[in-house]
Parts: sequence; C-alpha cells; structure tokens
Amino acid sequence: MEEGERSPLLSQGTGCWEEPPPGSSHSGLAPQEDQVWRAGPGEDPASSLPLESSCLKYLTFLFNFLFSLLGLLALAIGLWGLAGKGSLGSSGGAALPEDPLLGLVLGGLAVSAVSLAGCLGALCENACLLHCFSGGLIAFLALEAVVGALLVAFWGPLQDGLESTLHAAITHYQDDPDLHFLIDQVQLGLQCCGVSSYRDWTWNLDFNCSSPAAQACSLPASCCLSPGEDGAAANDPCGFGAPGLDEGAALRRVHLGGCGPALRRWLRAEVRGAGAYAIAVVVVQGVELLLAARLVRALAVHRGLVESPRTAGSQRSPAKLAQG
Repeated sequence: MEEGERSPLLSQGTGCWEEPPPGSSHSGLAPQEDQVWRAGPGEDPASSLPLESSCLKYLTFLFNFLFSLLGLLALAIGLWGLAGKGSLGSSGGAALPEDPLLGLVLGGLAVSAVSLAGCLGALCENACLLHCFSGGLIAFLALEAVVGALLVAFWGPLQDGLESTLHAAITHYQDDPDLHFLIDQVQLGLQCCGVSSYRDWTWNLDFNCSSPAAQACSLPASCCLSPGEDGAAANDPCGFGAPGLDEGAALRRVHLGGCGPALRRWLRAEVRGAGAYAIAVVVVQGVELLLAARLVRALAVHRGLVESPRTAGSQRSPAKLAQG
C-alpha cells in the first residue's frame, strides 16, 4: 500500500517538474533573481555595466574632470584679477565691467559648467546630463569654427591694421592700466619701441617734449636697453631726452626699432603653432564628443537588457494566473 500510495504522488510530482531546455543556464530563476545572479551578490544589477562601457564611463569622467579643473582655475584667476583691480565694484553703473579679464571669467565659467555636466553624467550614468554636455561641446565647436573662419578671412586686414592699433595704444598709454601693461610686455618681449621708431612716443602728450608732465621728453621704461638700470622701477620713465637725440646717441640707451614690423614677424612665426594648438583642441573635443555618444548608446543598450527580462516576467505572470 505504501508503494502504491507513493507511486501516484511521485508521478504527480514528476509531472509538474519541467526540465530546462538544453543550453539554457539558470532558466528556472525569476528575472530579478537571474539579474542578481549575473551581477553578483550585493550588487545592483542595473549598475553593472560591461567592461567596455565601464571604460567609456571612467574615461569620459577623467577627461571632463581635468577640463573642469582648468575651467575653475581660469574662473578663479579671472575673478582674482577683477577683484584686485576693483573692476567688480567700479563698473560705473554698467551691467558688466568692461575689462579683458571678463572674457577669462566667462570662458572659465562656460568650460567648467559643461565639463561638470560631463563628469556627473558619466559618473551617475545620466543620459540627460550627457546630452547637455554634448550640446555644450557642439556649441564650443561651432563658436571655434566661426572664430577661425573670421581670422582666416580677415588675417590680411588685421595685419594691415597693426600700426593704427599700436598708434592708438601709445596715445592712450596712461589712460588704461591693461593697455599700459600690454604695451610694456610687447616692447619688452620684442625689444622694440614705438610703432616704427622710438620717436613715435611723441604722439603721447605725457611723453611729448612740450608737455609739462614729469615724463616730458622721455620714453617708457620698457623702451630702455636695461629697464631696471640705476635702480629704476620697471614702470618709471627712462631715457630722458631720448626722443630729441639722434639715432647714434639714442642707440646706447633705448631700442630704436618699432614694434609694428617686429609684431608682424612674430605673428607670422607663431601662426603655425597657434593653428596646431587649435587643431589639437578641436581633436580633443571631438574625442570627448565621441566618447559621450558611445557612452549614451551603451547606457541605452544596458537599460534595454535590464528591463527586457522584467517586462517578459510581468507578461508571463497573467498567463500563469489564467492557467491556474
């Protein structure tokens, strides 16, 4: 009797067991349990990216982290410069201070904001932030293309206008501290004085020999052969009486050549280096854009693989209930 009673039970039990099809592993697990088994114990199945996608994720994060640091550094330098010169509080009622450092501040802010969006998008696997990052990169590339096209189109007129620009800068040398600093750096770096010769400084009313100012009939310190000689500071005038001397006598004290030809030669020599730098920046931005696009695609594929077993499980549940 015991064997007879056991046999129906055994046959009934074996009849309810379905053998998994050959070649399928862990088919008896529920979809969520199967995902947990694949991700490993203690891990979120939705966050376990494949190796290639993980490399894309952390490479994108690293690139944008470095660029965000550069952007924040430029922003800090610009704000420090504006605060040091008092431009932040003395804009004269204008909406923004008229200062060249404002461009550095805005550029650093834009670069840091876009790079931080890329950092957070890659680290948090957020497709929306990655799309914002890609849009910012495309905007940067478009702006750089426009600036490059304008430079190529107006390169000749820009070179032709160097003399008039330097003439205006010399005339307003004492009026603007930024212009004062820029002219001094150009004359010190290129070892030149004036536009075409050292006598061009007579265009400035403060350095003209007929001026009652203390700098009358003299030249800036950046024109001297040794700007700091005799204990003079770099911003103190030197070469008293040099504009009225002939070239032989002035040669021993100041640079005779003007900055117009020297600056034109310097621009022609540096144009290739600037072009190579611009191409390198565009290539890096293109690589970042490609990495972001591939990461977004990988995240979409991964989410589809994670959601498909859950969707299939939810569709099988009503069918099982109907059979029951």
